[in-house]
Amino acid sequence: MSGHGHEPETNNKGVALLIAVLALMLAFSEMGGNNAEREAQASNLEASNLWAFFQAKTIRRTTVQVAAEQIEAQLVTITDSAQREVMQKRVSDWKRTADRYETEPETGEGRKELAARAKAAEEKRDTYKARNEVFELSSAVLQIAIVLCSAMIITGIAALVWVAAGLGVLSVGLMSIGMFAPGVVHFLF
Repeated sequence: MSGHGHEPETNNKGVALLIAVLALMLAFSEMGGNNAEREAQASNLEASNLWAFFQAKTIRRTTVQVAAEQIEAQLVTITDSAQREVMQKRVSDWKRTADRYETEPETGEGRKELAARAKAAEEKRDTYKARNEVFELSSAVLQIAIVLCSAMIITGIAALVWVAAGLGVLSVGLMSIGMFAPGVVHFLF
């Protein structure tokens, strides 16, 4: 009789330990997902700001180009050479400014550089979003595993613990994918 009484208690302790390990893994998975979500939001904000800056540069460039074209059109009517020289210098300055608005590698604030930076921020955002999705999936798998362990304690069906342990291993794999290769998720689902 004493042998039967200790066996379920020992099994329950093992299951309780497994639940504790799964809960710890769930905490790590949730933390990874929250960090990924926060980084995705930050990268999205960065991309939005860069695209807004890109649009502002586009407007400025267009304005300067139109002004230069208007002055060039008026140059044919100007006969005073001093005034003509001043106007040509102004047109030349505006054209250089328009070129600088298009590309400015020194500062990284030309339209070309801003577009590249915005696209890089979007890629970073997408990577973090994918990472968050994987961590959310991992969290769901761990929650199911914890429920299965709890059900084993109530029902005594040992197979539930094995399924829960398998889900725990699957979750570790998912968390690894989330950390090191979040883009793989799109190929899996």
